[in-house]
Amino acid sequence: MAKELIRLVDCCMAFDGEAVLDHINLYFNDSEFLTLLGPSGCGKTTTLRIIGGFLTPTSGEVLFDGVRMNDVPPHLRQVNTVFQRYALFPHLNVFENVAFGLRIGKTVMEEVKGKQVRRKEKLPEEEIRQRVLEMLEIVSLKGFENRRVSELSGGQQQRVAIARALVNRPKVLLLDEPLAALDLRLRKDMQSELKRIQQQMGITFIYVTHDQEEALAMSDTIVVMDQGKIQQIGTPEDIYNEPKNAFVADFIGESNILDGVMHEDYVVEFFNRKFKCLDKGFQPMEPVDVVIRPEDVDIVPVEKGQLRGTVTAVTFKGVHYDTIVDFKGFKWLIQTTDYHEVGKEIGIVLNPDDIHIMHKSQYSGMFGDYSSYSEEYDEINDPTYVEEDEDTEGRGDEE
Repeated sequence: MAKELIRLVDCCMAFDGEAVLDHINLYFNDSEFLTLLGPSGCGKTTTLRIIGGFLTPTSGEVLFDGVRMNDVPPHLRQVNTVFQRYALFPHLNVFENVAFGLRIGKTVMEEVKGKQVRRKEKLPEEEIRQRVLEMLEIVSLKGFENRRVSELSGGQQQRVAIARALVNRPKVLLLDEPLAALDLRLRKDMQSELKRIQQQMGITFIYVTHDQEEALAMSDTIVVMDQGKIQQIGTPEDIYNEPKNAFVADFIGESNILDGVMHEDYVVEFFNRKFKCLDKGFQPMEPVDVVIRPEDVDIVPVEKGQLRGTVTAVTFKGVHYDTIVDFKGFKWLIQTTDYHEVGKEIGIVLNPDDIHIMHKSQYSGMFGDYSSYSEEYDEINDPTYVEEDEDTEGRGDEE
């Protein structure tokens, strides 16, 4: 079982009387890659700065290994930070940039005449050299010791910043959107590098980003935030496949979000017809939000479709086409590798595991196309029920 390292207990933060964090309760495990994900202004960077000791919460507690750390300054916490701007020293070479924190020395507390006194503990020069070279090898910069930082690419400068933060052997590394300044190709390369470094070092990474792809690619755990509150916590697979509300569904990937009614366990109605799904535990006839991911929709000939619509726009995305289909006023995004020309009438088929059900929330009606469709699909022989799926009940019970 993973060991808990940090816990935020009912943390609130306000600036000039305006709430930025609203009763945050969250814990971080040892050796975990956890990402705080959300739009600008959601409170993710404020949360990171509270953990790092740069801010003190208005109320609540910050615990490290069960010890309250609210008023402990950053340099006395076993935490280091990599910022969006790397803040490297241009007059120092790569080796000296990484060695900087080691040369300053570690602050330790010792008792002198019954009082706690701080002192700097210096490291031997040979140990500094050994640790710097070891760290440069971990970040794939072996042989770059004597390079000036101005001679490095953006990705290499970022590796230097990471090496400088890790060389002090913190328990936790905080990363505040460190890939934002890199181009797309470098960002993708560095996603893999960061995950490799985290696994090799075996320490906790707490990463802040608004980029869903970064979060999904690197994280063990994702914390989705909005308006100073945690909306959902889970693995990348859980967050993507089972969003808790319309905000999460819309923020993590593309989604078609529509109004529905849950008739009973495993049966949902939308577009005035009933569909089998894998969700349960809702009240009979409870209004719900229905999420259908664009890649889960199967396009079929009109006569074989459960629903039929007209293609209104097609955009080539490289590996697939983004196809907009109008279902009598309700527009869906469908991602398919097959080209369907504008104006073509198509049918679609939805399997039970393509349909995800969410409770209504404050975000209902804010995302997706909530067209108030009420017209029956008269052209379908049986508009009241999808054919029984023999495996549906079993899979639902397993969940």
